[in-house]
Amino acid sequence: MQRRLRRIEGQVQGVQRMLDADRDCGDIVQQLRAIRAALDKATTLFVQAHARECLLQGGQMNPAEQVELIDSVLELMTKTY
Repeated sequence: MQRRLRRIEGQVQGVQRMLDADRDCGDIVQQLRAIRAALDKATTLFVQAHARECLLQGGQMNPAEQVELIDSVLELMTKTY
């Protein structure tokens, strides 16, 4: 995850350099979309890992706690911007 985030950080810095160099608007938008896609992928991977970790611990909980945990994970997965 750290490596992925550093790559995204580099992409953002690249866009800043593109703005400083007064690059073509289309090129900048293309890079911004790539950053958004990379962030979406990082978010998905993080939520998946979190869900796995939480659900594996679910066996140590009572049924009400398990339902609450599952609802929490589902909310994270379906929350929109």
